[in-house]
Amino acid sequence: MSKIKSQFITLGLIAAMAGFSGCEMKPQHRMTPKAKTSEAAVQKPAAAPVRAGLKPAPTALKIDIKAFGETTDGQQVRLYSLCNANGLKADIMTYGAIVVSLQTPDRKGRMDDIVLGYDNLEDYIKNSPYFGAIVGRYGNRIAKGKFTLDGVEYTLATNNNNVNHLHGGVKGFDKVVWDDEPVWKADAVGVKLSCLSKDGEEGYPGNLKAAVTYTLTNNNELRIDYEATTDKATPVNLTHHGYFNLTGAERDILGHVLALNADRFTPVDEGLIPTGELPAVKGTPMDFTKPTEIGARIAGEYQQLKFGGGYDHNWVLNQRGKEMILAARVYEPTTGRSMEIRTTEPAIQFYSGNFLDGTITGKGGKVYKHRWGFCLETQHYPDSPNKPDFPSTILRPGEKYETTTIYRFSAK
Repeated sequence: MSKIKSQFITLGLIAAMAGFSGCEMKPQHRMTPKAKTSEAAVQKPAAAPVRAGLKPAPTALKIDIKAFGETTDGQQVRLYSLCNANGLKADIMTYGAIVVSLQTPDRKGRMDDIVLGYDNLEDYIKNSPYFGAIVGRYGNRIAKGKFTLDGVEYTLATNNNNVNHLHGGVKGFDKVVWDDEPVWKADAVGVKLSCLSKDGEEGYPGNLKAAVTYTLTNNNELRIDYEATTDKATPVNLTHHGYFNLTGAERDILGHVLALNADRFTPVDEGLIPTGELPAVKGTPMDFTKPTEIGARIAGEYQQLKFGGGYDHNWVLNQRGKEMILAARVYEPTTGRSMEIRTTEPAIQFYSGNFLDGTITGKGGKVYKHRWGFCLETQHYPDSPNKPDFPSTILRPGEKYETTTIYRFSAK
């Protein structure tokens, strides 16, 4: 935690999560043999006879693993269902390291899924705007799909309007089947997902070994720990691209109240590439230093909002060093749900679902209309490989990339 006393205005929300039951005890499904994951590993520890795939009492922490289909090239995909002692449940699949479902209670104890997505693997493969995925090697945009590193120019896919590089390219980490292994802790359960991005993949240099560990804790937190190493210098900027709607996707997100611990942001050009400036948010619609409804100023006559079709910008967090700090809080008044985000990253991208347009039908047959979800992606700044004044995203041999982001849920 940061030792600096934050001046960030809180919403004064407290956790009220005890006593909810959102996870059923299910027998372990037979798993396809695969490296790093075995039925024995899932049952660990086993001090007394337990139902397969579940950790024994008294903790009530649970992991269930089941098949979730296969990719078009025949790779098996599995779904991990994590449940904490309070009944919060997170479903995470090995394709794209995607959070498929995240169930939390409202102020009355009603459980709802607060992330957008699909009911099946096929729809994620066919048409997904990065729902719930880990994106990389480089989350966000790189201008014109080019950067120069150690005197060598590298060319990447221009998969964003045929102009810029976005979220790792045509086949980024969101379209990879990750290796998996369950994680047991005294007060948490999780899954560690890992992959190898080979030298030259999507135009990036170096063999990059990446790992992402999702942990659901009894403090009602979804923790994401990112790690990576490389054998050649390369840009790395991993992030989680979850689309949240704290109403359970019953209506748009414009009534959600957002606060960001950020006094500055990175303005963009028409292609949503940062200009390199770091102006203050004060006096602009980008100011969320005090809790403000997302829809309060989104339609204003402000050039940055016109460029993004709403909010699709990077905020510079009020951070010193790499300490964990409070980045954002979101409160939804009709349900009482609240989400708090803490991170070691220097920035956060707030995206207000501007490109959702009603053409996607998601889980449970819900149509995702305009601004039906929002993203808060902890990260380094967009286009950092081409902006020497921005914090560096270059990982070199012998170094280890390590970042952490924690989402904490409550209701009032």
